[in-house]
Amino acid sequence: MIKQVTILTNVRYGAVLMTDKDLRARIKEVAVDHFNRQGFHGTTIRNIANDVNCSLPMIYYYYKNKKELFDEIIKNDYFKLLEKQALRLKNENIIDFYTSFIYSLNALSNYDRQVYRLGIKVYLSFDGDQELISHMDQWEKGIFPRHLQILKRHIKDSDNETAITKTLIHLMETMIINIVVKNRYMSEEEIREEISIVLKDCVK
Repeated sequence: MIKQVTILTNVRYGAVLMTDKDLRARIKEVAVDHFNRQGFHGTTIRNIANDVNCSLPMIYYYYKNKKELFDEIIKNDYFKLLEKQALRLKNENIIDFYTSFIYSLNALSNYDRQVYRLGIKVYLSFDGDQELISHMDQWEKGIFPRHLQILKRHIKDSDNETAITKTLIHLMETMIINIVVKNRYMSEEEIREEISIVLKDCVK
């Protein structure tokens, strides 16, 4: 049986029953918003509890501190989001493959977009603590090998594969920041054109 907890959501209308799963999700939803607006160091558990409309002990029932909450959002939600995106990509045409990956970012839910934005901030060492930044640095080391492996069988001139892969990664990071951080919509045609500039004369 799913455990239920009672939290006071509105004094005027009384208390509302929420399951453990619902309350945990609500805590993370509010926390992601606070972390995006205030940063890791500027966010407090008290302010999160106030916006969730629950007590401080209720937050600490799920998360022993702010770091544990932030770590779960990045290590669990952010990386699961990246994995989910990657699993959707099936196209054998390499330009279509990368176009689909970037274009799909336009359709992120508000929560996923905020989680992605937090992940980018940690990736750029703008937020989070040193342990989490180090964790992200380790993940970053695998970015180039992953994309090189994807591109290897498509690139005509193996002598240029390193330069092509690095150029593509840089372009993708710029487009991801435009869509996720700057909230700029990019059309499929625009994305394809940008990626084609890097790849069209280099792939088989």
